[in-house]
Amino acid sequence: MSFVIGAPCVDVMDKSCIEECPVDCIYEGSRMLYIHPTECIDCGACEPVCPVEAIRPMQRLAEEWKPFQEASRELFARVGSPGGSTKVTTLEDPHLVTEFEKED
Repeated sequence: MSFVIGAPCVDVMDKSCIEECPVDCIYEGSRMLYIHPTECIDCGACEPVCPVEAIRPMQRLAEEWKPFQEASRELFARVGSPGGSTKVTTLEDPHLVTEFEKED
């Protein structure tokens, strides 16, 4: 997985990253967005456009982001590789995200 979307995206979903992604690998859940681990080409176009800094390269993940990396892996293990987010409707968020409570 090249990039991971973390907690700052929960309940925000600005979607600027989706517009920048040249390969359509950012998928929408009910509460946040997810980058498909094998469809991503590691171009980095999504990271600088995120207004809440919710996207990080996998190589620079802090410990608190690792559960979101696992949640993304879990989601795409279940969904597979649809070949682009425009080919699917909203995905069901993994348990970590459905139960996540944001701090104020």
